[in-house]
Amino acid sequence: MALARWSERWFPDPLVFALLGIAVVFLFGIALRESPAKLAIQGGKNFWSLVPFTMQMVMIIIGGYVVASAPLVYRGIRALSSWPKTPRAAIAMVALLSMLTSLLSWGLSLIFSGMLVRELGHRVKGMDYRAAGAAGYLGLGAVWALGLSSSAAMLMGTKAAIPAPLFAISGLIPLRQTIFLWQSLVMAAVLILVSTAVAYWSAPTPENARTARSYGLAYEPIQSTVGPRSKPGEWLEYSPLLTILVGALLAWYLFDVFRTSPQGALAALDLNTYNLIFLTAGLFLHWRPRQFARSVGEAVPATAGVLIQFPFYAVIFGMIVGTGISEFLAKLFVRISTPATYSLLVAGYSAILGIFIPSGGSKWVIEAPYIMQAANAQHVHLGWVVQIYNAAEALPNLVNPFWMLPLLGMLRLKARDIVGYGVLQMIIHIPIVFFLCWLFARYIPYLPPMK
Repeated sequence: MALARWSERWFPDPLVFALLGIAVVFLFGIALRESPAKLAIQGGKNFWSLVPFTMQMVMIIIGGYVVASAPLVYRGIRALSSWPKTPRAAIAMVALLSMLTSLLSWGLSLIFSGMLVRELGHRVKGMDYRAAGAAGYLGLGAVWALGLSSSAAMLMGTKAAIPAPLFAISGLIPLRQTIFLWQSLVMAAVLILVSTAVAYWSAPTPENARTARSYGLAYEPIQSTVGPRSKPGEWLEYSPLLTILVGALLAWYLFDVFRTSPQGALAALDLNTYNLIFLTAGLFLHWRPRQFARSVGEAVPATAGVLIQFPFYAVIFGMIVGTGISEFLAKLFVRISTPATYSLLVAGYSAILGIFIPSGGSKWVIEAPYIMQAANAQHVHLGWVVQIYNAAEALPNLVNPFWMLPLLGMLRLKARDIVGYGVLQMIIHIPIVFFLCWLFARYIPYLPPMK
């Protein structure tokens, strides 16, 4: 409760957080005697550099929404919301399902969890809306990068996607050496159990709860059906003919992608393939073009924060990689690393940098060359290095408001409403993540790069 009160009073708006990050990196560059003009030019030059990645993130949100809002899935969400009978049980269920769905897709996790919280807010009396929202965000703050939507693991498992300089250092790292390591599965299981328990025990009692009604939010169920056709020209909009045809063509293509992938089916699971899978599933689940289009329209407002803030994070990216900041960090990293401290150093560095660059994929491209080079020098398992990065990279998500934006948009909350609960989770997660990263790094044997 104290952390929640603190965050509600002091935590800034996500846009302020992004702008503050630019200022911090700029001042850090000045301290390293970088030219202010060079910092400004490199930052501005990269303002639009993440536009393709931004659109991929937007499509993940839209794809997750069109699947989660489909009549069949939405009926399942409503059925789930009738299970818990107490506020704490409801919040624990949100936490558990948020993390389990994030192992499949973080986009689906955000939207699914948001819908579940809205339904529970209507059904479970005395449920704290803030704690439930924070529980719905745990998928992004705990285990998403240990699952199938891990940008770093997917990139390192796809030879065509690995930049040539990085491939020369690391080689190809198949998914069986990253997210399917038994050590990685154990870490995910531990984090899920601990996070669910923390969400359960930290939930306010009904007497102290701030419910959805206390925020002035009225229950608005998702309309799963469209109105009757009123014009002859609307016939195709209400007919499943085109969705069946187009969906079948896309499904055929996806089947071929997985069938012909040179490195196996799992190697074909990149962001574009993921997005197409969810959009294709959305076409079939909504059945009619009118219903599918309406679902997309409802999803668009949740993407507003991503659209406006990603360019500002690209400025931070530009100032780091376009000046001597990146080289300074690389040399420092190699100089102070040892076999005993390497895993802790990677975890700490990745978590800190994640505060300023909250994109797991983009940040991995920045870090990977010198992280993997040092791993080869210290003979640390390269696949486990990827998982150290993944586990630690998620930690700042618990307090960084950037990826909260789609969920906050659905719940009509502000980041300051849920960050207090994220701080509590982070305090408990940090020692667990760091210990497991260090422990398993000592016993997984080193494998030379697979060229």
